[in-house]
Amino acid sequence: MSNTLHSDTITHGIRVIADARYVPERSHPEEGYYFFSYKITLKNEGTEWAQLLSRYWIIINANGDRDEVKGPGVIGQHPGLAPGESFEYTSFCPLNTEWGTMEGTYRMKREDGEEFDINIGRFYLTTTAQVYG
Repeated sequence: MSNTLHSDTITHGIRVIADARYVPERSHPEEGYYFFSYKITLKNEGTEWAQLLSRYWIIINANGDRDEVKGPGVIGQHPGLAPGESFEYTSFCPLNTEWGTMEGTYRMKREDGEEFDINIGRFYLTTTAQVYG
């Protein structure tokens, strides 16, 4: 297993950086409950404004069980980013195994109404993760 706790992907001029960490104080390994948090940074490195509309996550645990999460915005927000602007948020993902992966897409919209998807590169959730750098 790779130990890539970080991903950095650019799609349509939007950079998505993901950093994960294990949160032992909120985990209960004896009950098969492992709590992970992840920090996402969105940076508009393109030349056009874009707004985040929705999210789509694929979460796979160490047993290969797959879960898909879809929903509007992120943490109740739909940030709009002008060129050069960024947005950061932290969220969480509990698993029933010691490690798993996350990856997905964000649905975005330009000022002219054009919609497009940007990639969130795969990163690992693992009990060996360290606190964000």
